[in-house]
Amino acid sequence: MNYKMYDEMMEQPESLKRTFESELPKMDDVSKLVIGADKVYLIGCGSSISTCYSVRDAIRMSSTNLDIEVYAGYEFYYNKKLVENENSIAIFTSQSGETADTLASLRKANEYGLHTVSISNEPDSSMIKEAKTPIITRGGTETAILGTKTYVTQLACLYQILFSASDYENKTELLSQLSEMYKMLEKLLVITEDENKKLAYEFKDEDIFYCLGSGPNFGLAYKLAMTMLMEGAIKHACPEYSAEFRHGLIERAEKDVPIIFLRSGFESDEITDKAIEFSANLELKSIIYELKDFADVDKLLSPFIFVIPLEWFVYYLAHYNGEDPGATRHIGKVRY
Repeated sequence: MNYKMYDEMMEQPESLKRTFESELPKMDDVSKLVIGADKVYLIGCGSSISTCYSVRDAIRMSSTNLDIEVYAGYEFYYNKKLVENENSIAIFTSQSGETADTLASLRKANEYGLHTVSISNEPDSSMIKEAKTPIITRGGTETAILGTKTYVTQLACLYQILFSASDYENKTELLSQLSEMYKMLEKLLVITEDENKKLAYEFKDEDIFYCLGSGPNFGLAYKLAMTMLMEGAIKHACPEYSAEFRHGLIERAEKDVPIIFLRSGFESDEITDKAIEFSANLELKSIIYELKDFADVDKLLSPFIFVIPLEWFVYYLAHYNGEDPGATRHIGKVRY
């Protein structure tokens, strides 16, 4: 058993290292533009919008004064509040650089005179060619649908650009840890496989998973549910902010229902803890990923850490259900 996703998971550290070696000067240029901008738009779809959610919430948690808005591709395209030549930066993220939703929004932003930035893995793609500042993630072509090396490289580019432009008091240490993150990924790929392989076997017969996180962990919970579990493992899944547990999900929480919690010790994880406690009282099947169990890094970097054990979990969950975690059933057939 060796699906294409396996190879692409193992390529993540080198892809991240190459991306920083090649693209850091461009990221620094964009950071300078962000400092002078009134607003930053982050636009993506699927796994790519999850990176936008994570960095937005990480920036907001760091108490900086950057004004960031996140849009799905066509939601940005149909946004009526854009102003021609407004002092904004629009950053577009896409694995292929051809995502129809995101590409249409890029072209609209160009028409409105915004400074456009594309972060994509395909150097010959339309988004790379048409953006004013192209940033190419150096992962090589990615085949597995749920996104591995494109996820970590996109997320790293966004963190580098926005935290460099921020006034976060610990940004020097955070950026230093980010520059060495490829080494941490190498380690995590080795030490987290067996445990999550066993966990996947334990949960292979479950039909639905709820995925909860606070702050930047919500973006990863979104990716986990929307692209990893639903697209990769073909399981029903729903993402929520931890604070939303008691608004809806609490009424569906029953004994033996699996909920995946991402916990990093944020101040807002006080609410995550309440949800975990409530779930324990109801004897739910809680799967709790704790940052402190994997790495000693700035908490705002937790999505980089959690994604590796989660990839192993989903990889083996798909395998034990007879699915190729990188294949698709319908996505390739759908055109808007």
